[in-house]
Amino acid sequence: MADSHSLEGLVQALRRLPGIGVKSASRMAFHMLQHDREGARLLSAALAQAASFVRHCERCHTFTEAAVCRTCLDPGRDATRLCVVETPADQSAVERTGAYKGLYFVLMGKLNPLDGIGPKDIGLKNLFDRACDGVVAEVILATNFTAEGEATAHVISEVLRARGLQITRLARGVPVGSELEYVDLGTIAHALVDRR
Repeated sequence: MADSHSLEGLVQALRRLPGIGVKSASRMAFHMLQHDREGARLLSAALAQAASFVRHCERCHTFTEAAVCRTCLDPGRDATRLCVVETPADQSAVERTGAYKGLYFVLMGKLNPLDGIGPKDIGLKNLFDRACDGVVAEVILATNFTAEGEATAHVISEVLRARGLQITRLARGVPVGSELEYVDLGTIAHALVDRR
């Protein structure tokens, strides 16, 4: 690498991003410095501003600059439905569908005992308090379909079902536009079990 502590620092900072190794980080750093210095300045300013002003919503824990996010403050949302997701990115994906008009709770993680992440680490007590506020009637579990996401959904459903709430889970199945011969067997099996 070039003889520059600043350049090495930039590469190391870029490596902190998920899925970015030394080669990708170096390529990004060299590109920004060689071809897009203005873009580098804009990126730096945007990161600094976001790190200073973005925080968690007091009600749902998504990212916001206000104490409570716009979604939680929207009187047009269905307050009887609460969709539980792992991350703000997951909430954004659900929101972009335009198919859901309820409220959210963002766990900011998932249970993972092997990594020492338990119920307190992802705020399950806050979720249980929110879900049992007397307004919420249905909790939609939209955690990822990984082993940890499934375990998280199971723990949440057991606790909230015992408190009398309706618990639903996102359906699994064959993606729209796909052909069965190219879909993995596990997906086909889940689609058969969860058929409607």
